Amino acid sequence: MSIKPVYTTTAQATGGRDGRVSTSDNALDLTLAVPKEMGGTGQGNNPEQLFAAGYAACYIGAMKYAASQDKSLPRPPTDLSARATVGIGPREDGGFELTVALEAIIPGVAHDAALALAEAGHKVCPYSHATRGNIEVTLTVVES
Repeated sequence: MSIKPVYTTTAQATGGRDGRVSTSDNALDLTLAVPKEMGGTGQGNNPEQLFAAGYAACYIGAMKYAASQDKSLPRPPTDLSARATVGIGPREDGGFELTVALEAIIPGVAHDAALALAEAGHKVCPYSHATRGNIEVTLTVVES
């Protein structure tokens, strides 16, 4: 299945986990460093942080979109937020693997309705779609 992108962006990394990453328009330009937990200095950002930030932001947009398409879902509150916790660790067969704990923080909405909104967002989120079946993603609704 192929899509016609409505937006594209390009980022270039130099030096890997101990280097730099920037977008072609220079709107994002970051120093990268291996986390202390993985033997590095931790004096910079890392790919897992960037993935977590992107996933959390995109997921909020997906919940808002889902609610705009399905009137049975609750209206997302203005203080809707999401937290993506990304973990990395070694696989038994070699290499590394990611995990994601995705939390929807939906204040002022009854738990069952908040859960329906969170699940609908997870269904349409492009990050969730890309990871489905590839990365363990757990989804929870956090009471605020």
